[in-house]
Amino acid sequence: MFEPTDTIAERLRKSFDGLTRAERQLAASILENYPVSGLGTITIVAKNADVSTPTVARMVQKLGYTGFPDFQAALRRELEDKASDPIAKRETWVDNLPQEHILNRFTEAVMGNIQQSLAQVDIATFDNACALLADLDRAVYVVGGRITRSLADYFFLHMQVARPDVTHIQSISNAWPHYLLDVKEGDVLVVFDVRRYENSTLKLAEMAAERGARIVLFTDQWCSPVNKVADHCFSSRIAVPSAWDSSVAVLLLLEAVIADVQERTWPVTRERMQGLEEMFDRTRFFRKFT
Repeated sequence: MFEPTDTIAERLRKSFDGLTRAERQLAASILENYPVSGLGTITIVAKNADVSTPTVARMVQKLGYTGFPDFQAALRRELEDKASDPIAKRETWVDNLPQEHILNRFTEAVMGNIQQSLAQVDIATFDNACALLADLDRAVYVVGGRITRSLADYFFLHMQVARPDVTHIQSISNAWPHYLLDVKEGDVLVVFDVRRYENSTLKLAEMAAERGARIVLFTDQWCSPVNKVADHCFSSRIAVPSAWDSSVAVLLLLEAVIADVQERTWPVTRERMQGLEEMFDRTRFFRKFT
């Protein structure tokens, strides 16, 4: 049922339907302020969820842990992984470095990331997020961080062609208030945030949510704090044998969203594409071979 690399949050979601009422209440409590909510003593964790300590003990065993100490050890390892800088990331795998070529090892890791990421996608979440992004009565805002701004830029470029009223928010916190002035209730903010999560990105998402914006989050398996205010969250596997994380699984989900939105808005998208091609022809932007 569980993969060795599953986070505790993923295990909770996978097993949720098989939990008792009290265990579901406990799971919801842990996920509400994850992962900090699971770091107290077993008595505190039980009290915060308004359940008994035996309920906590039973549930962690259902998640595949021998007991509460084993559960908390796994949780602390997750916290260490979330805070890892590039040097620490490399040191976690270099000591046990396989002999195969880096190209093969890297590809194998990425393919595993894709498989596990797709297995975690909730189809209803995917469809609802795409419906939001395709709703032409809603403006769309896109923001990324230090590394993820390239993904944000890629998404923005395609959305800008597919539909009107799309804005790419600059990754500079002192410029955000100017964008937030125009955010209306029901508008959509697409956020890209992976470990080490940026405080400024969280603040922007919180302020946008306060203005009534719907938040669509693309993050990693440990889940950005932005998830607390997100309406829809896509968690992708990003760890590979490198000091840098991989964006391949995130990009796959992103391109699937772009394809879905394009189909939902096709009459408008087709007209915009035709206009864009006419401008490209007039400016001789692309080389012609005929």
